[in-house]
Amino acid sequence: MSLVCAISNEVPEHPCVSPVSNQVFERRLIEKYIAENGTDPMNGQPLSEEQLIDIKVSHPIRPKAPSSTSIPAILKSLQDEWDAVMLHSFTLRQQLQTTRQELSHALYQHDAACRVIARLTKEVTAAREALATLKPQAGLVAPQAVPASQPAAVGAGGEPMEISEQVGMTPEIIQKLQDKATVLTTERKKRGKTVPEELVRAEDLSKYRQVASHAGLHSASVPGILALDLCPSDTNKVLTGGADKNVVVFDKSEEQIVATLKGHTKKVTSVIYHPSQDVVFSASPDSTIRVWSVTGGNCVQVVRAHEAAVTGLSLHATGDYLLSSSEDQYWAFSDVQTGRVLTKVTDESAGVALTCAQFHPDGLIFGTGTADSQIKIWDLKERTNVANFPGHSGPVTSIAFSENGYYLATGAQDSSVKLWDLRKLKNFKTIALDNNYEVKSLVFDQSGTYLAVGGTDIRVYICKQWSEVLNFSDHTGLVTGVAFGENARFLTSAGMDRSLKFYSL
Repeated sequence: MSLVCAISNEVPEHPCVSPVSNQVFERRLIEKYIAENGTDPMNGQPLSEEQLIDIKVSHPIRPKAPSSTSIPAILKSLQDEWDAVMLHSFTLRQQLQTTRQELSHALYQHDAACRVIARLTKEVTAAREALATLKPQAGLVAPQAVPASQPAAVGAGGEPMEISEQVGMTPEIIQKLQDKATVLTTERKKRGKTVPEELVRAEDLSKYRQVASHAGLHSASVPGILALDLCPSDTNKVLTGGADKNVVVFDKSEEQIVATLKGHTKKVTSVIYHPSQDVVFSASPDSTIRVWSVTGGNCVQVVRAHEAAVTGLSLHATGDYLLSSSEDQYWAFSDVQTGRVLTKVTDESAGVALTCAQFHPDGLIFGTGTADSQIKIWDLKERTNVANFPGHSGPVTSIAFSENGYYLATGAQDSSVKLWDLRKLKNFKTIALDNNYEVKSLVFDQSGTYLAVGGTDIRVYICKQWSEVLNFSDHTGLVTGVAFGENARFLTSAGMDRSLKFYSL
């Protein structure tokens, strides 16, 4: 038997009967009617809510709306339900990924904290033992100082790190590094925050277009330019390293090759032009670093600092020392003149390959990138890891210090560029790039006003605002190197399409 409400003519959810008219009503409707009129709607007799009698029935099944009775309407309804489920599933997957990253960071911080606690506990125990030994004696014994030429190197977690050939880091070398840093710091303070008048303004930079392209520098049989640098004293001189194992010096103004330097047995992945001499440096997965004379066109020194592929190269501000990083997990500090490795350090607590290295403008600290997405800051004189910057995911591909020494830009295989404040030791800006964007090269201009990013394409950002002022996608392959000309009067880039390109007004 189906009950029907006398007011709505629909099956009631909460049916009740009026003893005055013996009619069935939906309770909420009859209650509203009684509240307004106080009578039975059927015969007008007085009626109150207390007189209503509830009818006990099983939960009624409402008939489907007419729109859901046809097959197309039912399919549409099912499609809408499926879409809603898929969107909800996508949201849950995103939340899961975020939670996993947060958990990973928390576990890393917990591990680091445990290491520090273990080190401090060990030091407290050692201090107590030393104090217990000294108490019976009448006088205190002065502790033995570690010679300056052989400081004990420790990692961020207090773990000792292996050092080889320490004898080369003499007090004279350390003093030389310190003196140079003092001079550089003084010069930077004199310049202050003023931007050079000759520097190209952002509105002019945004009008840059490709003005030249050269594809014949390296062999076409093994295509690809993997490294790029400009001579700091004459930015018309361009240095490239290729997949064809060659190092090429190119003159931009003459538009011709000055020298092709051959000697590496594997591709050339890092190149540096000496700021004051006609000398260039190159590194390769063949585990060697080579010093070349441009005028002589020959290799004058081979530095064998590593036992695996050399992944990063940086020249000290003195022009006399090279910093290198390698897949053998070591960084090395070598003398350019003698080819001798002065010191070589690894963080044994980490046990991961280094992917890049770069000196801070003052030359007393430097940064290295690792295959496990860490950026490590090192003190060169003490040979200790003084700070770590976690946050990227995937191997770190490039790092660059700004000219003022305050900022560090880093890129990794997570389609982002992170900016770090070295004074506060924290990440203050993350530039999120397109999905699957590969960052291969980061470089600040000589004034520290602009930051160029090379990879899937070329982008130039103005510092402090960190807004994009330029975007080039002229290369048909991955961009592996970018560099600014003097006062940013031009921009140059090299890529896997074997071409060297120049951009300006």
